[in-house]
Amino acid sequence: MTRLVLIILSLSLPQTGLANVIYKCIKEDKVVFSQDVCPKEFRQHKIEYQLGITTETDSDKKKQIVDPLRALLKKRTISKEKLLQLLDGEIYRLKQENSYYEILRSSELQKLERKRYWHTKDKSDPEYVAELSEIHDRFDGLVLVNQNAIMQLDQRRTQINQETESESIEAIEETLEEKQP
Repeated sequence: MTRLVLIILSLSLPQTGLANVIYKCIKEDKVVFSQDVCPKEFRQHKIEYQLGITTETDSDKKKQIVDPLRALLKKRTISKEKLLQLLDGEIYRLKQENSYYEILRSSELQKLERKRYWHTKDKSDPEYVAELSEIHDRFDGLVLVNQNAIMQLDQRRTQINQETESESIEAIEETLEEKQP
């Protein structure tokens, strides 16, 4: 029994003892793999193998460490820049959706117009007028919902920009106060 435990321990030690890290050193069109950190004239990627997963990271770039506790305390789980980017993306998507609705409206109006033409009905025919009104009401409602959402997102974006500007002004004022004797 003790022999089995020793064999299992001896097999598991090399896996935990070694870091399983290789450095990919890149200079112009040359690539060299090394177990040691690359010389300064080379760009460096760190390749790690752990639990059957290989990850490659550019280890030349300085890592910006964000303290999660500090982020939670400030209640900032997402940066303002990222939030603004997401807001802009959603506004763009809603505008594209409105354009798509207009294309669909146009298509349905053409279909209705062909139907009216082939059934030789007048434009004042009550059935035609009702269907025309239904099409416009449906698409006007969809566009209005998106326009309201765009307006709310735009207001939020303006609010975030104003907060950022006021924080920048406060930071400048604090810096000026610190520099005064």
